[in-house]
Amino acid sequence: MELVSSLCNNGVIPASYVHPPEARPGNLIVPLGKSIPAIDLAGDRDQIQIIQAILKASEEYGFFQVINHGVSETLMDDTMDVIQEFHAMSAMDKEMECSKDPDGSCKLYTSSLGYLAENFHYWRDAVAHPCHPLEECLKFWPQKPIRYREVIGAYSIELRKLSSRILEMICEGLGLETGYFSSALSENPKILVNHYPPCPDPSLTLGLSKHQDPSIITLVLQGHIQGLQVLKDDQWIGVQPLPHAFVVNIGYLLQIISNGKLKGAEHRVVTNTEDARTTISYFVYPSSECLIIPAKILANQQNPPLYKGCKFSDFLTVYLSKAADKEAVEEYLKF
Repeated sequence: MELVSSLCNNGVIPASYVHPPEARPGNLIVPLGKSIPAIDLAGDRDQIQIIQAILKASEEYGFFQVINHGVSETLMDDTMDVIQEFHAMSAMDKEMECSKDPDGSCKLYTSSLGYLAENFHYWRDAVAHPCHPLEECLKFWPQKPIRYREVIGAYSIELRKLSSRILEMICEGLGLETGYFSSALSENPKILVNHYPPCPDPSLTLGLSKHQDPSIITLVLQGHIQGLQVLKDDQWIGVQPLPHAFVVNIGYLLQIISNGKLKGAEHRVVTNTEDARTTISYFVYPSSECLIIPAKILANQQNPPLYKGCKFSDFLTVYLSKAADKEAVEEYLKF
């Protein structure tokens, strides 16, 4: 397995990265005018209106962006700088920095974790690692760049606070009890750093294929390079990068818990010929043994449960075995 960043210098896409015609991205330029909502979380704004806006966006798009969210712009810039520095290192250095834990909690890979079984590959390199409890996880993170642990540690603390704040507002909007997501449902967050190098021919491949995230919610710092697209009404719409905003993605698990009221939208990543695109995602995951089931208040005689309950570990096994195929995963989950 060779990192994409090591393959992209000769102007040719290896055959294993060329997708069949029906799986190619099609129109790379998609409407930005219909982009997902941007929600202002400033403390002086009406909280009821903010909650209503979050619920509306989560129902209609499954995505929204947040601004004035309270995370330091300096920290956000430092975080992006550090992860770009990491991906600028040699493949050997990156591999060494991601092999400190004998259990493999910190992973460096290309395309996807299912690389060996894939029919074709995706134009991305990735680093993934847990980030809570921080003091237990941090010792296995990269030590190069020299600021990685310091900056990503501070960032993960702030993202935990922000994700909890957003989930509390979703709780209130759905009528769930305060703190519904504060225990086992959010105790296993992970950070995923994606790097999409410039691609010789973006029409032939994808950074990531169409999928729903297997999370409660995902918060993404996407920088200033376009590439993220969301499927709405059978049309791809581009998620316009906003300065110092976070993209918030409703995950598949929250779709189950809300009994289908909130939408885990399908999305993908396209590449470009000019610029590397680097993003950092914060996934809110449950514990492995946590039961994922529609909330009782949202599933009753008037609104029968749409999904059967399952442990998160079982859900994830099915999700990965079905290659994130929406219809196949839905078939497993429905009564």
